[in-house]
Formats: sequence, C-alpha cells, structure tokens
Amino acid sequence: MFPIPFLDIPPLSNAGGTVRLPGSKSISNRVLLLAALSDGHTDIADLLDSDDTSVMLKALHQLGCRIETQPDGAVRIHGLGGRLPVTQARLFLGNAGTAMRPLTASLALLAARHGGAFELSGIARMHERPIGDLVDALRQLGCPVDCLINEGYPPLKLGNGQTSDLHLDQPIRVRGDVSSQFLTALLLALPLVAQEQDVVIEVTGELISRPYIEITVNLLARFGVVVKRDGWQRFTIPAGSRYQSPGRIAVEGDASSASYFMALGAIASAAPGTRGITIEGVGLSSIQGDIHFVDAARLMGARITGEANRLHIERGSWPLKAIDLDCNHIPDAAMTLAVMALYAEGTTTLRNIASWRVKETDRIAAMATECRKLGAAVEEGADFIRITPPASPQDWRAASIHTYDDHRVAMCFSLAAFNPAGVTVRIEDPKCVAKTFPDYFETLFQCCVTPAERIPVICVDGPTASGKGTLSAEVAAQLGYHLLDSGVLYRLVGLAAERAGLSTAEVDLKDAHHQQQLGALAASLRVRFDGLRTLFEGQDVTDDLRTEAAGMAASRVSAVPAVREALLGLQRSFRQLPGLVADGRDMGTVIFPDAQMKVFLTATAEQRALRRHKQLISKGFAANIADLLEDLKARDLRDTSRTHAPLKPAEDALQLDNSGMDIDQSVKQVLDWWQSRTAFSGN
Repeated sequence: MFPIPFLDIPPLSNAGGTVRLPGSKSISNRVLLLAALSDGHTDIADLLDSDDTSVMLKALHQLGCRIETQPDGAVRIHGLGGRLPVTQARLFLGNAGTAMRPLTASLALLAARHGGAFELSGIARMHERPIGDLVDALRQLGCPVDCLINEGYPPLKLGNGQTSDLHLDQPIRVRGDVSSQFLTALLLALPLVAQEQDVVIEVTGELISRPYIEITVNLLARFGVVVKRDGWQRFTIPAGSRYQSPGRIAVEGDASSASYFMALGAIASAAPGTRGITIEGVGLSSIQGDIHFVDAARLMGARITGEANRLHIERGSWPLKAIDLDCNHIPDAAMTLAVMALYAEGTTTLRNIASWRVKETDRIAAMATECRKLGAAVEEGADFIRITPPASPQDWRAASIHTYDDHRVAMCFSLAAFNPAGVTVRIEDPKCVAKTFPDYFETLFQCCVTPAERIPVICVDGPTASGKGTLSAEVAAQLGYHLLDSGVLYRLVGLAAERAGLSTAEVDLKDAHHQQQLGALAASLRVRFDGLRTLFEGQDVTDDLRTEAAGMAASRVSAVPAVREALLGLQRSFRQLPGLVADGRDMGTVIFPDAQMKVFLTATAEQRALRRHKQLISKGFAANIADLLEDLKARDLRDTSRTHAPLKPAEDALQLDNSGMDIDQSVKQVLDWWQSRTAFSGN
C-alpha cells in the first residue's frame, strides 16, 4: 500500500502477466456476519484483508465473538448461535456500508428479541449515506431504532435495553430502488427471528443491483437457510430457519476488482513475452454479479476467455467500441467502463446507475469531474453518465485525480496512465484502496511495463556522510518510489568478499585476477531493499553494512573496474515503476545520466564528521571526531581523484549544501524542486 498524499503514475505502454485477486468484499463481510450468527465454528479461507473486513472483525469481537487465525491462514469464527453475550456496545464502522447495513438489521432484531442497546457510527461520509429505508423497515417490525443526529442517517441507536414484541405476521416492506444493501441486511437478519413462522419481505419499487441479492441468497443457503423468492418483489424466510456453520468456506476473488485488470487487458497491448492478462481467483462460474462485466468488456472489444476460476484477457478491437448499456446488474464494476470509455471511439452511455449517488461518494459526480480533468466531454444525469473521450492525443491533459476517499475512483483512474498523449496521472490519497485491495498499485505495477526513460529517477549524489542516504530514503518514502543505495551495494561487495575469504586490501586490489574474482562476486549479489533495511541472501545485513570498516572497504572496491562493471546492470535494474530515488557518488553522472532530476548533496567535512560521530555513538560504537574527520578527508580525496567516475556534480545537478539544515529541511527542498518539474507544479 502507498500511505502517501499522492502517487504519480508515469505513462504506461504495455501489460501482461498473472494477477491473483484478493477476496470479494461483498462475500467476505457477509460470510463473517453469517459465521458469527451461526451455531458452531466456521473456517473462512481467502478472506479479504482490508479496511472493511477489519471493521467487521473488530465489531464482531466487541460483540463477544471469538476469532482465531488458523495455521493455514484461514480465519476461524466461533458462532454466537443467534445469542447476545454482549448486550451493550458502541461500534465504529468507518465507511463500510457492507458492515453498517447488515449489523444495523441484525443488532436491531437481536436487541428487540433479547434486550440490548447498541450505537453504530462511522466517519463523516457514512453519516451522509442514507439508511432511512432500512430504519423504516425495522420500525415496522417493532424494533426501537433512533437516528441520533439526522433522521434517516447514521449514527444510530438500536434497542433500548428492553425486549420488544416483533410484528412478524405481516410482510415487511422495504424500498429496492436506493440500495440493495437494505434488502440484504434484512435477509441476513430475519432468520434470527423466523423460528416459529414464515417471515416475508416485500420490495417496493424496482430492485437495483439484483446480483448482490443473488450473492446473499446463495450464501444464506450455504449456512442452512433456503430463501423462497417470487421474482424480485417477494422473499420468504421459512419458519424454523436457523443458521448452521458449513464448517469451512472459501471466499471468491473479488469480481469488482477483477474489472480493473479486465480493462487493463483490453486497453494495453500485451507486454513482450506475454499473451495479455490472466486473472486467478474468480472465473465464469462466480456467484458475483460483477462477473457480468465480462460481457460489457467484450462489447467494447476485449477478448476474454475463461474457466471456473480463471479469466484471460487480451486487447481486441482498438480503439475500443463505445457502448450504451443498462448497468443495473454491475453497479460497482460499471465504474471501470467509464474509464474504458476514454479509449473508445464515440460516446459511451452508462444507464440505470442511480445507486452511484449514495456510495462512498457521489460516484456519478466524481467520475464526471475527474474524466473532464483528463480532457473528456461528460454529461451526467440523475441515473446516467455519458462520456466522449478527448478528440485527439493532443487533447488529453495530465490530471491530478481527486479520489474522494473512494477506493474505486482511485483504481479506475489508474488506467488513465495508458493515455495516448503520454501524460502522467496523479492519484491523490492512494491509500484509500485499502478498503478492498490494499496492494492494488503494487499488483498493477507488476503487470505493467513502459520504456525505461519514462520511469522517473531522482539521483542524489554526494560525498560520504553528507546525509544522502537518509535524505534519499525519506524522499523515496514520500513519493512511493523504489530506493537504491548504491553505496550499500559496494559495501555488500566488501561484506560478501569478507565472507568468501577475498581480501579488499588496496595491495590485493591491484592484482588483475583478484579484481576479476571480485567482479564475479559482485555480479552474483542477491540483494533487496526493504525500506531502510538491506536484505542479502534473505538475511538482514543493515547493521553489518553501517560500520566504518564496511564503509572503507566500499570505498576501495568501488575503484575496481570489474566491480563497477558488474554493478552497473544491477543498479540500473532498480529503475522500476512508479519511480526510483538513487543515491551514491555517480548516479547522475554514470548510472542514470538521463535522470529527470539530479541533486548533489554536500556539507563541510567538519559537519559531516560531527554527524557521523553522533550516528556511531547512538549505535553504541566508539568513535573519535578527529579520526573521523581525517578519514573523511582522505576518502573525499580518493573519491574525487579516482580514474573511473570520480566524485563530482553532474553538469545539470542542483547543488544543495545542507551544512546548516536538518533532514526535514533538506527533504522539503528536494521535494519542492521535484514538484516544480512535474505537470502538477501549481498544485
């Protein structure tokens, strides 16, 4: 996940590979609640790990449900059997509608039947999402429900601590044209009180998002409750219903999340060596309605084949074909069609999407606003959106996409990075994808390729102890970029040489055969940077590499041509999406001469010696400032006078003397410089 203010996605060109999807949010939270309401324990495999499921798990724990993680990764829920071990609780449910609506219905009925009082609240946006139709239905049943701030909206108080008579002899009426989650909530809750008689739900108005009701009914049957359905207007929960655990249940991959990778395969040419995109975890036999996105994508020109639990997508017709489609059956996945429309020939109209207005944000307004930023012409109505793509590549514009704390907005617009103008797309608040797909951007970047020159690189060069390592790590973290500490690579050669019994003494480094041995060793390094940690052969060697001895060895071996040649390709391989911050002594002059920005960081030798002294003392190492100063001056002389790639600023480097600056000031300066070079310098 990228927990940063914004993520800049450079222009992308091709895509290919295999994607393993996270579990479905809709299925995950339904199964969690059903397992909690059942007799017996349920092991849930492939449960989605996201904000929404975390909210539900925390709520169930507060309600007295015992939850365990099994050795195979499954989550074991010990069911409450329809009982209430906890009769009073305040539950904070964030912006998780799949937790708020079902828990509202279940806790209202349990509080009325057994006596209880619960308060349910969320973030500010949750308190703007209407729940009045569900509240009205629960009040019909005789449940005490109070809206604590605004009538028809959370936060809610359910129950008053006393038992209440429930009116189950007449059909419960609920509107179906605002959100299918109201009907789902009642379907999940009413088996708790249907022991003695049938309970009937009647839907008034057109039922939207019907496929989500099919998911609910399917899962109810898995937990022992078979609902009788008369069309889409009347649902009967049979008398004697009681939830029974199925023992173990697996969660399908999320079909809504699959839509982004289906669109990816339809938009992008296949990456070299691939046949497009393969999606695992969901397939043509899925119980999720959003699997019908396959049909919509095919209408637009995608080539999609599949089997029970797998899909394969390749680009077919190009440009894509504009469509006019009733999207009531794929309300969430239809958002992805809006971005696919940017690559279509003609105007695309998506209809019957009124439910978009009451989701995590007003999604019709959000999609219209952000598509216009990219250069599209957009018309929106109460229940439709009409999108005409930019007329030519020159009409596309670099855009900073506001995501409205809505995961689907963020994921949809990441696909705009394939625009024909080759402009960068900025995704604001990228961490909002944690709601359903925390690793979305990492997964996307693993599938996408683009010419190396399009991947931004920031080089930070400078002498020893100038602070470039700390600066680079912080800049990389704030931009979400990869990090290359080239000095660590040279230190690794020294460490690997020591472990292999190869000398790094200057007298030995003059021997040609010895140089070749060190070069071969450098070429075989297996190294990975994990934040500020360095992993060598799978082992954390960060502290081993920070010693003065390791630094001196690095300085000596960096002058060996065979070592430098071996590490050249390795260093350049770190240039990966979405970008790279590379620090060292020749990043801007030798390794990445085409870098988009180069910084030469320095400080006085005295200041650098003082910093190094503080660093070593803080780690428990003995150190003498005078000795450190002498060593630094000697190393500076050696680095600036060596024959191969002497230490010096690149001709186009920005020079930063940070002698009188702290790390935060230095980082801010570099980020300000970088921001001024982007298409979003006015933001």
